[in-house]
Amino acid sequence: MAPPSYPDLGKQARDVFSRGYHFGLWKLDCKTKTPSGIEFNTAGHSNQESGKVFGSLETKYKVKDYGLSLTEKWNTDNTLFTEVSVQDKLLEGLKLAFEATFAPQSGNKTGKFKAAYGHENVKVDSDVNVDLNGPLINASAVLGYEGWLAGYQTAFDTQNNSLKTNNFALGYAAKDFVLHTAVNDGQEFTGSIFQKCS
Repeated sequence: MAPPSYPDLGKQARDVFSRGYHFGLWKLDCKTKTPSGIEFNTAGHSNQESGKVFGSLETKYKVKDYGLSLTEKWNTDNTLFTEVSVQDKLLEGLKLAFEATFAPQSGNKTGKFKAAYGHENVKVDSDVNVDLNGPLINASAVLGYEGWLAGYQTAFDTQNNSLKTNNFALGYAAKDFVLHTAVNDGQEFTGSIFQKCS
């Protein structure tokens, strides 16, 4: 099994305080699947403090013979999201995707090419946004060996020719124990320990 993606390092400890504990927030999430394989997901939440209500409708269709997946989403901010991806067809463990958003009221559009590869001891992720002024390139890699994990994450701004992110992480993951430490941009040091009690 491939190691986790860089953003998922230390996720178990973060989830203790963020998953399932939504103080002041009403949340609803409904999922269903048709006999033909189309997945529907409706979600919504209401923030009691600000009064803001947000909802979304998502559909996902998979063409398994071609490894193709099409996801479309519309939310109450009137933003449309589409992702087309192909997985495990060109190379086992490789996923290629293009995602786009469009806000009809403002005319704002975004696009992003994404690639991810996972193997027994490595997980590599990258994405490039579609920007004619100069795209932002994000990349990360995590190596894993016998429970030990080492990762690197970077972001390069081609418009300004500058490195925006420079993060390192080390960790150890066992069946019921996870240790994680990271250095973000050489200035912020973080760490977490997760122990599952049964």
